[in-house]
Amino acid sequence: MEIGLRLAVSLAQIAAVMGVVMLTVMVLTLAERKVLGWMQDRMGPMEVGPYGVLQPIADGLKLFFKEDIIPAGANKFLFTLAPILALVPAMIGFAVIPFGPSLTIELFGMQIKPFVISDINIGILYILAFASIGAYGIILGGWSSNSKYSLLGGLRSAAQVISYELNVGLAIVGVILLSGSLSLVKITEAQAGGFWNWFVIAMPFPQIFAFVVYVISSVAETNRVPFDLPEAESELVAGFFTEYSGMRFAFFFIAEYANMILVSCVAAALFLGGWNAPYPGTILGHIGLDSLAWIENVVWFAAKVYFFLFLFFWLRATLPRLRYDQLMRFGWKVMLPIALGNIVLTAIAAYFFPR
Repeated sequence: MEIGLRLAVSLAQIAAVMGVVMLTVMVLTLAERKVLGWMQDRMGPMEVGPYGVLQPIADGLKLFFKEDIIPAGANKFLFTLAPILALVPAMIGFAVIPFGPSLTIELFGMQIKPFVISDINIGILYILAFASIGAYGIILGGWSSNSKYSLLGGLRSAAQVISYELNVGLAIVGVILLSGSLSLVKITEAQAGGFWNWFVIAMPFPQIFAFVVYVISSVAETNRVPFDLPEAESELVAGFFTEYSGMRFAFFFIAEYANMILVSCVAAALFLGGWNAPYPGTILGHIGLDSLAWIENVVWFAAKVYFFLFLFFWLRATLPRLRYDQLMRFGWKVMLPIALGNIVLTAIAAYFFPR
């Protein structure tokens, strides 16, 4: 009986998180087009619903009813598997993200944490492992399409992932040294007490360089402008998903936005204090509403995540696409030495001036 209840509670948590993620993906598809419109002095979507707010629903219905075409020379099994292989790892990563304070409530005689599905002590490694699996979806999608454009996009993605995933992992090492844990919950709790304790500026060694490396590498990991070489429209038509249509194309589309949300959640938790407010405690807690303080924590976490998501849009509206040799040179000759230097300096600072 207890196992069944625990399973039901876990499934409810998973359904709630997936629902929020999918709803956020819908909102982002509209928000990106609106933000780009404002930055380029135009309106963005305006036809479907008031001010175009129903555009994501129209796009979803269009993709759902669109004809699903498989090229004659494609490997049908891998062509079908690739979008799933791209989407599932992006969704699985949210299992260890702490969306709010580490509260424990009792439900049907069980102790559960409502704001994190699974608080495992290797949360960072878990996310890095599944993020690297997602790259196989792009590579297989490019190869199995039997198209030169798709194959070039898949090969570019493989090289890009190898280059920038390394930098993401190295940028995180400094935070792990300062917090002494791989659990995202414990890393976030270590930054409580005000913005001066956030790792991006916290002593003994602020992780500002690691933060910059992480943000740039995350943009490259998610194949976003100015690092969207795997799907460069002006060179490769649409890159690895040139031959995809219908719901298979939608899976790749959702995976890209889900990865954007995931790396934004990780950045907020690692460098900007996660759910912690920039001041000690919470305003609701200070006025005696301790039972509602979690609302303020969740709002702060959401605000930080949406700040990073807005940054993705801003970069797309501002920067041109890098040339491929510039992309690789920047990853190996600029980002990698900075990340390694940050680890060395952080290790020295953490040894002589422990937190």
